[in-house]
Amino acid sequence: MRQAPFSAAAFVVSESDPARLPFYAAEIAFVGRSNVGKSSLINALLKKDLAKTSGTPGRTRTINLFSVSPAAALVDLPGYGFAKGPAEQRAAWSGMIESYLRRRPGLRRVFVLIDAKVGPTALDRSMAEWLGAARLPWSAVATKADQVKPSQSAARRRDAAHALRLRPDEIAWVSAAERLGIDALRAEAAKLLGEA
Repeated sequence: MRQAPFSAAAFVVSESDPARLPFYAAEIAFVGRSNVGKSSLINALLKKDLAKTSGTPGRTRTINLFSVSPAAALVDLPGYGFAKGPAEQRAAWSGMIESYLRRRPGLRRVFVLIDAKVGPTALDRSMAEWLGAARLPWSAVATKADQVKPSQSAARRRDAAHALRLRPDEIAWVSAAERLGIDALRAEAAKLLGEA
């Protein structure tokens, strides 16, 4: 009998140099601005508290890799935006993210996380445009959807889609706190990684 997706998930390494990351045949990466709820989403997908969460934006300053099988991994990239730190340090994080994205042959998709309540920021749009120009497969995930009133949900989704040049149904609408949309996103991630 096949195990549930990601039941064998485990933290592997926290690394500042993408060249030192272990090789996985299939990877999916999560990127987004600081305080978008990246670590909480990863924990919800893995059903384990493996990714460290914090009330202080910008705590993820390295690439954190979680294996889900001997051949597949989820990758938590440093947050961008208003993370505190010297300009040189923020530039280093940006270079770290770009280096990872350009040099991982097993990268199946990049999930760009946006705040459902705030909508895509200029930095989110820049990331989406960069991924498109680099011809890297990506999808948008709107986090913290529980913070959007149900009566406003459809309009917020349409606005976010318009800003990212997507259709509304191309944006996953999720909440780690309420488990909204988590099962569907987990199934998609497992399929991408060959774990479905």
